[in-house]
Amino acid sequence: MSDSPGYVHGFTEHEMRRLHHQARFLEHRVHVGLPFHRSRKLLEVGAGVGAQTEILLRHFPELHVVGVEASASNLEAARRYLATQPGAQGRYEMHHGDAGRLGFEAESFDSAFLCWILEHVKDPELILSEVRRVLRIGAPIAITEVQNATFFLDPYSPSTLAFWAAFNDHQLALGGDPFVGAKLGNLLLRLGYRDIITEVRTIHLDNRAPAERAEMIAYWHELLLSGAPGLLEAGKVSEQVVEGMKREMEEVAHDPDAVFYYSFMHARARVG
Repeated sequence: MSDSPGYVHGFTEHEMRRLHHQARFLEHRVHVGLPFHRSRKLLEVGAGVGAQTEILLRHFPELHVVGVEASASNLEAARRYLATQPGAQGRYEMHHGDAGRLGFEAESFDSAFLCWILEHVKDPELILSEVRRVLRIGAPIAITEVQNATFFLDPYSPSTLAFWAAFNDHQLALGGDPFVGAKLGNLLLRLGYRDIITEVRTIHLDNRAPAERAEMIAYWHELLLSGAPGLLEAGKVSEQVVEGMKREMEEVAHDPDAVFYYSFMHARARVG
């Protein structure tokens, strides 16, 4: 990610706080089953504000994380944040750089982690190829990505779905891919990775988990709002659609029979 219009959520202080909240809120869904127990030097591509970095360091006490981030403002925020985390001291490095041209020697790392990054780039194949170059033979890679076609709410929310369609169209127009998660298997196979596993991780919340459902709807409302300024500026949505989305999300939040559904993709593989 970089400080450019290509990142649909923007680079505000509010967005930085949202990224920290997102990492903590989805930690139990994203960081389950990661293959890093024997890893000692991990490459994190798209380290953002350091929110995922802190979780990795906390879950794997023997790990040293080298983060690469193209956004100067995010990188500064990551360094400030990680400097406040006692368990992170001496266990991380943060580098400003382009993930398509990593400034590391071949076979420099024994693992790699990418989370919510490939959706924002023009050439995910180039990035995964560069990651493969700097990983040692047998090293694991773990990737978590969006599959935005899966989003659904009940009660039916037409303005919210119109907003979401515009959000995805805008991301595609900017060179990203809101559906890249479904393509991870093909990408990894084409680049020569082996032992490829893909998982559909589904969030399906209804009356069986009302508290978690309420939290997820509130989180999703915040995520949608983070894209509104860019969509309005680009003329992708009207004020009426945005206001309709806000109203519908409030209605869903207070509906006793609401349903939230979304699936994202997780992939693991090794360097052959």
